[in-house]
Amino acid sequence: MNSVCSRGRHVFWAVLVHAALFAGCARNPALRQSDVPAEFRSASVVGYLPFQTLPNSRALVPPPPAEGSQALALDMDYSRRSLALRDSPAWTLAISDAYLMFPHAAGTFSCALDAPITEADTPHLYVLLRRSLIDAGLSTYAARNYYRRPRPFMSNQEPICTPAEQARLEENGSYPSAHGAIGMTWALILAGLSPERAAEILARGRAFGLSRVVCNTHWYSDVIQGRNVASATVAKLRASPAFLADFRAAKAELAAVRRKDPKPQRACGSEAAAMELQRSLAQ
Repeated sequence: MNSVCSRGRHVFWAVLVHAALFAGCARNPALRQSDVPAEFRSASVVGYLPFQTLPNSRALVPPPPAEGSQALALDMDYSRRSLALRDSPAWTLAISDAYLMFPHAAGTFSCALDAPITEADTPHLYVLLRRSLIDAGLSTYAARNYYRRPRPFMSNQEPICTPAEQARLEENGSYPSAHGAIGMTWALILAGLSPERAAEILARGRAFGLSRVVCNTHWYSDVIQGRNVASATVAKLRASPAFLADFRAAKAELAAVRRKDPKPQRACGSEAAAMELQRSLAQ
C-alpha cells in the first residue's frame, strides 16, 4: 500500500496544482506557466472540458452550513458516528478510495459493474475515467477556494485515514468535496454505460463520497454538494464531442469484456461489508 499511497499523492497533487493554477489565472492574468511545477506541466492527462466551461461551483452550491443550523448539526452527527468506524472495513475502504491514481482507481467500480476495468482490456473506458476525474475535481474549486471551510479533523482532533495527507488537507478547503464530485461523476457516467447495473453503480458512487466522512476529512454536507457539482459536470461532459466519442467506444469495450465473463478486480465481499457499515452513519 505504501507505493500505492505515494502514487496517489502524486496524482491528487496534480489535480490540486491544476486547480490552483487556473484559480490564480482568474484572479491574476499575469500568472506565468513557469509558476507551475514541472511535474505537472509534463502531465499527459487533461480533462475534457476547457477551464472556462467548467461548472461554477460557487454559483451551484449554497454556503456551508451556518453555526446553529440543522445542517451543521447533521454534519456533526455524521462526523461523530464515523469515528466508531475507525479500523473497520469501512475505514479500509476509505483508505483505498482516498487515492485517485491509476491503475488503482480504475477498479473502484469493478464490483458494481461486475467487470474489471483495465488499460489493456478497456482503454477508452480507462481514459474516460481518468479525464473525467480532472473535470469533476476542478469543478469544485471555485467554491472551495472561496469558502475555505475547515475540515472535521481540524475541530475534533481525531486521526484521519491518510495521515500523510493531513498537512496538505489543512491548507485547502473542505466544501464541496472533490472526492464526492469525482465518485458521483464516475457513477453517473458508468450508469449510462451499464444501465442494468445502475443501482449498484450509483450506490458505489455514494459510498465513494461517504468514504471521506469515514476518513474524517470531509463533512457530510461537503459530500452532498460534491454530488451536486457532479451532476453539473456530467451535463457539461455530455456536450463534449471528445467525451461522447470515448463514451461510445467505452460502451462497446465493456460489452466485449462482459462476453468473456471476467471477474471483478476487487474483494467484493469486503467492499459490500464496508458499504453496509457506512449505512450506519444515517441511523
